[in-house]
Amino acid sequence: MDLSTIIGFALAFGAVIAALYMDGGNIQELFAHMSALILTVGGALGAGTISFPLPIVLNLPKLIMKAFMGSKEDVQGTIEELVKMADKARRDGILALEEDAKKIEDEFLRKGVMLVVDGVDAQQVRAIMQSDTRLMHERHLGGVGLLAAMGGYAPTLGIIGTVMGLINVLKQLSQPEKLGEAIGAAFLATLWGIMSANLIWLPMASKLRVKSEEEVQMREMLIEGVLALQAGENPRIVREKLSAFLPPNKRTSDEESK
Repeated sequence: MDLSTIIGFALAFGAVIAALYMDGGNIQELFAHMSALILTVGGALGAGTISFPLPIVLNLPKLIMKAFMGSKEDVQGTIEELVKMADKARRDGILALEEDAKKIEDEFLRKGVMLVVDGVDAQQVRAIMQSDTRLMHERHLGGVGLLAAMGGYAPTLGIIGTVMGLINVLKQLSQPEKLGEAIGAAFLATLWGIMSANLIWLPMASKLRVKSEEEVQMREMLIEGVLALQAGENPRIVREKLSAFLPPNKRTSDEESK
């Protein structure tokens, strides 16, 4: 699980609930008129469906889950795997990596090593792997765009809900005792619109954008590693080159890796 996402949601909604109680309200008031929630969330989803292809919209549950999931990438382990392959390639030749390549779990890395084993030249290997990375990033940006768009639509839909509520308020001017509750219910839609946009949709869009950038960076590291294998570079140079993609505090020296 991605702890920062969980902690962030807990802090954000905790602050809203704490402020609500400090002002003499209670959490039940947020759900007193479900029409406000249905309009802002359902309306934002509907507007997003109009704006984006259906496959991206149907992928929304997976996008939300991805925002909560931690990274499964073992970057340091992958670097060590590439260093071992570099050592083997220098000793036994690049063709000796064929069996090792079939055992690689990462599909992108496996594809790159197999291209090298098959004798594809370095320029083509780089072009193929960079093309795969670019297309992956574009797919990710589709999901990010959907969440960001929903974050943009939600406040406006909240205002629409408030206007609809105020129209009903005008119908009750002859009943002053009901006006306070009716006005409060009308503004609840605006609250849900702003809250869902700024505490759910936009933060999740930002989180997925960051995760996508991290995955692109990981793939760039793998591309450099595969090309280093093909060039027959010294394993120590391979480690240093790939470790540059890591933060300084996570880098491993040759001595530490032994």
